[in-house]
Amino acid sequence: MEHSAPSSTEPHYGGYTRFELELEFVQCLSNPLYLNHLATQKLLDNPEFVAYLKYLQYFSEPKYIKYLSYPGPTLRALELLQQERFRKDILIPETVARMVEEGFEASTAGLTR
Repeated sequence: MEHSAPSSTEPHYGGYTRFELELEFVQCLSNPLYLNHLATQKLLDNPEFVAYLKYLQYFSEPKYIKYLSYPGPTLRALELLQQERFRKDILIPETVARMVEEGFEASTAGLTR
């Protein structure tokens, strides 16, 4: 399936194209608290959902990266979500806290110089 940026001929779902919905969702994955929420809802145990996460890896292609607001954390989360161990570890509060701290430090590193 060819992925493309939104076009006027593409079907809309609730007023948004599939690409726009996928972009919105994939960007949410950069938030460790959201990943924890998905895990507590047992979505990360669902083989169809895990397959969908694999499908979303098309965002790592250069022509799609440009649409990501936070490409580093977003693509890292997509990569980690391919690992069964990570899908279980994200349920551990300490894992979530460490990811939040690392993400916060990374996003503010340039501001303290």
